[in-house]
Amino acid sequence: MNGRGKRNKGAAGERELAGILKDHLGFEVKRNLGQARDGADDITIQKFRIEVKRQERLQVDKWSEQVESCSKAGEVPVLIYRRNGQPWRVCLKLDDFIPLLRDALD
Repeated sequence: MNGRGKRNKGAAGERELAGILKDHLGFEVKRNLGQARDGADDITIQKFRIEVKRQERLQVDKWSEQVESCSKAGEVPVLIYRRNGQPWRVCLKLDDFIPLLRDALD
């Protein structure tokens, strides 16, 4: 796939995920346009900085580092990715997951 095809697939993945999040959260979720140029995340929802990847060749460590590098103190870097025919998956640091789990158990 050429560069334009990859960008189009990535943008389609971002739109797909934004739609899913909107349906489940009940509010408009917008993509951060120009993020590739600025080195930022793809979607921001309050303290959650979300990097979206829609690729066949997984590079989870690289993608995680990408979103972690643009996150500031107090923000939660999140990687959400999927391959063709697979469900969306979420990856985050254990230190960020534990408080979310603790809150869900209260």
